[in-house]
Amino acid sequence: MDVPAATPGGLSGAERAALRGIAREALRAHLLGGEPSVPSPDSWPPTLRSPRGAFVTLTHGGELRGCLGRLRPAESLGEVVRAMAVSAASDDPRFPPVAPDEWAEIGIEISVLAPFERIGGPGEVRPGDGLYVVSGPRTGLLLPQVAERTGWGPVRFLEETCRKAGLPGNAWRDRGTELYRFTAEVFGDEPPRPAGSP
Repeated sequence: MDVPAATPGGLSGAERAALRGIAREALRAHLLGGEPSVPSPDSWPPTLRSPRGAFVTLTHGGELRGCLGRLRPAESLGEVVRAMAVSAASDDPRFPPVAPDEWAEIGIEISVLAPFERIGGPGEVRPGDGLYVVSGPRTGLLLPQVAERTGWGPVRFLEETCRKAGLPGNAWRDRGTELYRFTAEVFGDEPPRPAGSP
Protein backbone atom coordinates (compact mmCIF):
# COMPACT_ATOMS: atom_id res chain seq x y z
CA MET A 1 0.00 0.00 0.00
CA ASP A 2 1.50 3.32 -1.12
CA VAL A 3 0.69 6.06 1.40
CA PRO A 4 2.21 9.48 2.10
CA ALA A 5 5.67 9.33 3.61
CA ALA A 6 6.69 11.21 6.71
CA THR A 7 7.48 14.90 6.55
CA PRO A 8 8.85 16.28 9.82
CA GLY A 9 7.43 19.37 11.46
CA GLY A 10 4.52 21.64 10.64
CA LEU A 11 4.23 24.55 8.27
CA SER A 12 5.26 28.03 9.36
CA GLY A 13 2.96 31.01 9.05
CA ALA A 14 4.95 32.18 6.03
CA GLU A 15 4.64 28.78 4.34
CA ARG A 16 0.89 28.72 4.92
CA ALA A 17 0.60 32.24 3.53
CA ALA A 18 2.61 31.22 0.46
CA LEU A 19 0.32 28.23 -0.17
CA ARG A 20 -2.78 30.39 0.23
CA GLY A 21 -1.35 32.81 -2.32
CA ILE A 22 -0.49 30.01 -4.75
CA ALA A 23 -4.00 28.56 -4.52
CA ARG A 24 -5.79 31.90 -4.77
CA GLU A 25 -3.77 33.12 -7.75
CA ALA A 26 -4.10 29.79 -9.58
CA LEU A 27 -7.87 29.93 -9.14
CA ARG A 28 -8.06 33.59 -10.16
CA ALA A 29 -6.05 32.97 -13.33
CA HIS A 30 -8.15 29.90 -14.15
CA LEU A 31 -11.45 31.74 -13.75
CA LEU A 32 -10.58 35.24 -14.92
CA GLY A 33 -7.64 34.66 -17.27
CA GLY A 34 -4.07 35.84 -17.25
CA GLU A 35 -1.00 34.42 -15.54
CA PRO A 36 -0.91 33.75 -11.79
CA SER A 37 1.09 36.52 -10.10
CA VAL A 38 3.03 34.35 -7.65
CA PRO A 39 6.76 33.93 -7.11
CA SER A 40 8.67 31.39 -9.17
CA PRO A 41 8.80 27.88 -7.63
CA ASP A 42 12.58 28.36 -7.37
CA SER A 43 11.95 31.00 -4.70
CA TRP A 44 9.47 28.95 -2.66
CA PRO A 45 10.51 27.79 0.82
CA PRO A 46 12.09 24.30 0.80
CA THR A 47 8.99 22.69 2.34
CA LEU A 48 6.85 23.88 -0.58
CA ARG A 49 9.37 22.44 -3.04
CA SER A 50 9.24 18.95 -1.49
CA PRO A 51 6.67 16.32 -2.54
CA ARG A 52 3.74 16.11 -0.14
CA GLY A 53 0.06 15.24 -0.44
CA ALA A 54 -2.63 17.89 -0.11
CA PHE A 55 -6.29 18.61 -0.83
CA VAL A 56 -7.88 21.91 -1.83
CA THR A 57 -11.50 22.53 -0.84
CA LEU A 58 -13.59 25.31 -2.38
CA THR A 59 -16.71 26.76 -0.77
CA HIS A 60 -19.34 29.23 -1.92
CA GLY A 61 -21.59 30.80 0.66
CA GLY A 62 -20.33 28.26 3.18
CA GLU A 63 -21.36 25.32 0.99
CA LEU A 64 -18.95 22.83 -0.58
CA ARG A 65 -18.18 23.74 -4.18
CA GLY A 66 -15.38 21.30 -4.97
CA CYS A 67 -12.65 19.28 -3.28
CA LEU A 68 -9.81 17.33 -4.87
CA GLY A 69 -6.32 16.32 -3.85
CA ARG A 70 -3.36 14.03 -4.30
CA LEU A 71 -2.07 11.55 -1.74
CA ARG A 72 1.49 10.80 -2.82
CA PRO A 73 2.45 13.12 -5.65
CA ALA A 74 5.67 13.24 -7.61
CA GLU A 75 5.49 17.03 -7.75
CA SER A 76 6.10 19.53 -4.96
CA LEU A 77 3.56 20.61 -2.35
CA GLY A 78 3.29 24.03 -3.99
CA GLU A 79 2.61 22.46 -7.38
CA VAL A 80 0.00 20.12 -5.86
CA VAL A 81 -1.85 23.03 -4.25
CA ARG A 82 -1.72 25.04 -7.46
CA ALA A 83 -3.04 22.14 -9.56
CA MET A 84 -5.71 21.10 -7.06
CA ALA A 85 -7.10 24.62 -6.73
CA VAL A 86 -7.85 24.52 -10.45
CA SER A 87 -9.02 20.89 -10.45
CA ALA A 88 -11.39 21.46 -7.51
CA ALA A 89 -12.97 24.26 -9.52
CA SER A 90 -13.29 22.32 -12.76
CA ASP A 91 -12.97 18.56 -12.30
CA ASP A 92 -14.94 17.52 -9.19
CA PRO A 93 -17.67 15.32 -10.73
CA ARG A 94 -20.11 16.16 -7.94
CA PHE A 95 -20.43 19.79 -9.03
CA PRO A 96 -20.61 21.90 -12.19
CA PRO A 97 -17.43 23.89 -12.86
CA VAL A 98 -17.02 27.08 -10.86
CA ALA A 99 -18.04 30.05 -13.01
CA PRO A 100 -16.07 33.31 -13.30
CA ASP A 101 -18.89 35.26 -11.62
CA GLU A 102 -18.43 33.12 -8.49
CA TRP A 103 -14.79 34.14 -8.05
CA ALA A 104 -15.42 36.93 -5.56
CA GLU A 105 -17.28 34.61 -3.18
CA ILE A 106 -15.12 31.47 -3.31
CA GLY A 107 -13.40 30.44 -0.08
CA ILE A 108 -10.35 28.17 -0.23
CA GLU A 109 -9.30 25.62 2.38
CA ILE A 110 -6.00 23.74 2.10
CA SER A 111 -5.36 20.43 3.86
CA VAL A 112 -1.71 19.36 3.91
CA LEU A 113 -1.52 15.66 4.72
CA ALA A 114 0.61 14.04 7.42
CA PRO A 115 1.84 10.41 7.14
CA PHE A 116 -0.76 7.65 7.09
CA GLU A 117 -0.90 5.00 9.86
CA ARG A 118 -2.47 1.56 9.46
CA ILE A 119 -5.23 0.85 12.00
CA GLY A 120 -7.37 -2.14 12.87
CA GLY A 121 -10.74 -0.57 13.59
CA PRO A 122 -12.76 2.26 15.15
CA GLY A 123 -11.04 1.93 18.54
CA GLU A 124 -7.92 3.44 16.97
CA VAL A 125 -9.66 6.43 15.38
CA ARG A 126 -8.75 9.58 17.32
CA PRO A 127 -10.40 13.01 17.36
CA GLY A 128 -8.84 15.02 14.54
CA ASP A 129 -8.08 12.00 12.36
CA GLY A 130 -8.94 11.63 8.71
CA LEU A 131 -9.58 8.16 7.29
CA TYR A 132 -8.50 6.29 4.18
CA VAL A 133 -9.78 2.85 3.19
CA VAL A 134 -8.51 0.49 0.50
CA SER A 135 -10.27 -2.64 -0.75
CA GLY A 136 -8.89 -4.04 -3.99
CA PRO A 137 -9.08 -1.25 -6.58
CA ARG A 138 -11.51 0.81 -4.51
CA THR A 139 -10.26 3.62 -2.27
CA GLY A 140 -12.01 6.26 -0.22
CA LEU A 141 -10.73 9.19 1.81
CA LEU A 142 -12.45 11.64 4.14
CA LEU A 143 -10.52 14.57 5.58
CA PRO A 144 -10.35 15.15 9.35
CA GLN A 145 -12.65 18.15 9.20
CA VAL A 146 -15.51 15.99 7.86
CA ALA A 147 -15.97 14.16 11.16
CA GLU A 148 -15.49 17.38 13.11
CA ARG A 149 -18.20 19.18 11.15
CA THR A 150 -20.70 16.31 11.09
CA GLY A 151 -20.18 15.05 14.64
CA TRP A 152 -19.71 11.48 13.41
CA GLY A 153 -18.24 8.98 15.84
CA PRO A 154 -15.50 6.53 14.78
CA VAL A 155 -17.83 3.79 13.48
CA ARG A 156 -19.96 6.16 11.42
CA PHE A 157 -16.83 7.85 10.10
CA LEU A 158 -15.44 4.49 8.95
CA GLU A 159 -18.79 3.59 7.38
CA GLU A 160 -18.95 6.83 5.43
CA THR A 161 -15.35 6.46 4.28
CA CYS A 162 -16.21 3.01 2.96
CA ARG A 163 -19.23 4.43 1.15
CA LYS A 164 -16.99 7.13 -0.35
CA ALA A 165 -14.99 4.22 -1.83
CA GLY A 166 -18.16 2.71 -3.30
CA LEU A 167 -18.17 -0.07 -0.71
CA PRO A 168 -20.86 -1.17 1.75
CA GLY A 169 -20.73 0.78 4.97
CA ASN A 170 -19.62 -2.27 6.96
CA ALA A 171 -16.76 -3.13 4.57
CA TRP A 172 -14.28 -1.85 7.16
CA ARG A 173 -14.91 -5.12 9.02
CA ASP A 174 -13.69 -7.24 6.08
CA ARG A 175 -10.23 -8.74 6.47
CA GLY A 176 -9.30 -7.59 2.97
CA THR A 177 -10.04 -3.92 3.70
CA GLU A 178 -7.05 -1.81 4.74
CA LEU A 179 -7.78 1.07 7.13
CA TYR A 180 -5.55 4.10 7.64
CA ARG A 181 -5.76 7.21 9.80
CA PHE A 182 -3.97 10.50 9.20
CA THR A 183 -3.95 14.09 10.35
CA ALA A 184 -3.75 17.23 8.26
CA GLU A 185 -2.80 20.85 8.67
CA VAL A 186 -5.92 22.71 7.63
CA PHE A 187 -6.00 26.43 6.93
CA GLY A 188 -8.10 28.69 4.78
CA ASP A 189 -8.28 31.76 2.62
CA GLU A 190 -11.34 33.98 2.71
CA PRO A 191 -13.11 35.12 -0.48
CA PRO A 192 -11.62 38.22 -2.10
CA ARG A 193 -14.62 40.30 -0.93
CA PRO A 194 -17.78 39.57 1.07
CA ALA A 195 -20.93 38.67 -0.82
CA GLY A 196 -23.01 41.73 -1.61
CA SER A 197 -20.13 44.21 -1.27
CA PRO A 198 -19.66 46.73 -4.08
